[in-house]
Amino acid sequence: MDYFQNLLTKYPIIGLEDPFGEDDWANFRQITEKLGEKIIIIGDDLLVTNPEKIKMAQQEKACNGVIIKINQIGTVTEAIEAAKLAKNYKWKVFVKNRSGETNDDFFADFAVGVGAYGVMAGAPARGERVAKYNRLLRIAEEL
Repeated sequence: MDYFQNLLTKYPIIGLEDPFGEDDWANFRQITEKLGEKIIIIGDDLLVTNPEKIKMAQQEKACNGVIIKINQIGTVTEAIEAAKLAKNYKWKVFVKNRSGETNDDFFADFAVGVGAYGVMAGAPARGERVAKYNRLLRIAEEL
């Protein structure tokens, strides 16, 4: 906890993804209580795009942000349900792709469709990442 608080005094950090282990609910609660008004505490491995875990995190006040990965929960429908739930809690929703992805750009449409706060697709250094960013640019032009 002290390490993260120290980082926040030195750098303009807006969020922390999985600052603790995937089963460390106590420290997630503590950091969200202490820092959740200043930054986004993002659950990824803690929540695994699972609506039941998202509900538990809301009850426990363990996060104020979530990463949604379609392949983590299994279906697009379940991922949409998870994103909607988090947005109902006024959390920030991030859509993240998995490493080793294909050039399919559905990821971008999904992120826009669920009203994601942000996407996590990595640096545009490889074809599968560039395809996603290019699709986001085309969507932005259409809007």
